[in-house]
Amino acid sequence: MADVLSSLARYGYVVVPIWVFAEQMGLPIPAVPILLAAGAIAGTGHMDLFVVTALTLGAALSADLFWYRMGSADGTGTLGKLCRVCLEPDSCVQRAKNFLQKHGLRSLLVSKFVPGLNAIAAPVAGTIRVPWWQFAAVDALGIILWATTFELLGFAFSNQLARIAGLAWRLGVLVTAVFSIAILVFHVAGKHYRRQRFLRDVAMARITPAELKKKLDRNEAVTIVDLRHSLDFLPEPYTIPGAIRISMEELDKKNGEIPRDRDMVLYVPVRMRQAVP
Repeated sequence: MADVLSSLARYGYVVVPIWVFAEQMGLPIPAVPILLAAGAIAGTGHMDLFVVTALTLGAALSADLFWYRMGSADGTGTLGKLCRVCLEPDSCVQRAKNFLQKHGLRSLLVSKFVPGLNAIAAPVAGTIRVPWWQFAAVDALGIILWATTFELLGFAFSNQLARIAGLAWRLGVLVTAVFSIAILVFHVAGKHYRRQRFLRDVAMARITPAELKKKLDRNEAVTIVDLRHSLDFLPEPYTIPGAIRISMEELDKKNGEIPRDRDMVLYVPVRMRQAVP
């Protein structure tokens, strides 16, 4: 560990921004341990805490602006790729949109602290067309808050440099392992089963846009339920005439509003249709 710390003290101004940038681009390498170690080294006088923070800000903001741009240009495709590792890619995106809708841009101040939200907050902001300068300003504040929190934690324990750095690495591994096991035991099996059952049901009965248009042109009794999230309407503010707008989260609560005396057509988000085999 001493060799690692010595190398970090010597090359930290290069290692820290590269490490942070790689994590923010999606590589599975936690940046928190490196920030803790950098803060502890700064406490010994071998690194400047302000320089470390500035480098971290530049690296993380560059990655976030890249994902923001990707979300703005190809929101559905980008979000699908980022959430592909999840058993529920559509709910992965949905949770981020719900969080962003509830808390607004303030959610970016804490997104770096929330597993999962960190990875997709930027492309979601791009997808719903948040002005780039607003995104950059709030995201930068969030990055500074995130970076300084862990840097100052390491700085406060700089007298126990080796121990703190070692604990930081082990803690990162331990937290990841515990979190993974908890997900596996309490969530994965049940969610996977329910998701597959739902997708099979959806796959069994589909209707093309052309077929639906013919039904509407013939004035057939059809109930159309638009299940898109309210944030999905920001980049594409259109809907099918006569459709009932109920988000996926409200479906159980408002299902009584849906007429049962006619055929029903569910309009689901594109990303969910792509997930159907």
